[in-house]
Amino acid sequence: MDNTIERNIRSVQKRITDAAVSCGRLPEEITLLAISKTFPEESISQAAAAGLSKFGENRVQEAEGKILYFRERSGFEWHLVGHLQTNKSRRAAELFDVIHSLDSVRLAAKLNQTCLDMGKRLSVLLQVDLGKEESKSGADPEQVRGIIEKVSLLKGIRMDGLMTIPPFFEDPEQARSYFARLRELKESLESEQPGCLGRQHLSMGMSHDFETAIHEGATIVRLGTSIFGLRHYD
Repeated sequence: MDNTIERNIRSVQKRITDAAVSCGRLPEEITLLAISKTFPEESISQAAAAGLSKFGENRVQEAEGKILYFRERSGFEWHLVGHLQTNKSRRAAELFDVIHSLDSVRLAAKLNQTCLDMGKRLSVLLQVDLGKEESKSGADPEQVRGIIEKVSLLKGIRMDGLMTIPPFFEDPEQARSYFARLRELKESLESEQPGCLGRQHLSMGMSHDFETAIHEGATIVRLGTSIFGLRHYD
């Protein structure tokens, strides 16, 4: 049996540990989220056999089949990391444990209503648009405080931190300023209103720049290709 995925996981776990130790952090502070978009159930099964239990998907429609496939297996946690349209919010709230891509009060209200109907409390992260790229979603940094204030009044969802996707740079060091800005924003928000970000997660860093993100305070790193290999799109 091909154990490439297991070897890849061991490799990135060591890199996470080394990055954490090098900046005086505990490796246990950092969650490895395996981004399984475009990869089949077999790849997820191999990752689970190697000890992973948290998986991230970009699209509700693609994720639904995988989540239902593994429904009988306990311990799995599913995260939505891609842009969420309001017309998919009900199904997303039903399927996922954590949503990283909340970006508006309108979307929050839709998720909240579904969660109230289900008797569920959903963990969400506020995606912040720091790169100002047309291809990326997220709340404007100037709107963050207002969104968090309104979300704090909702009973069906819990604001647990911030997420960002910086522009892609060949040199990961060029992304450092974006990660630092998200950390500084988190610290500022928590200073102004302690507890407003719940678990205070910083979801930032992907396969090419996660070590830099860890140095700037990432608590969740989203790794796909460094675990599963190159993606094959239709």
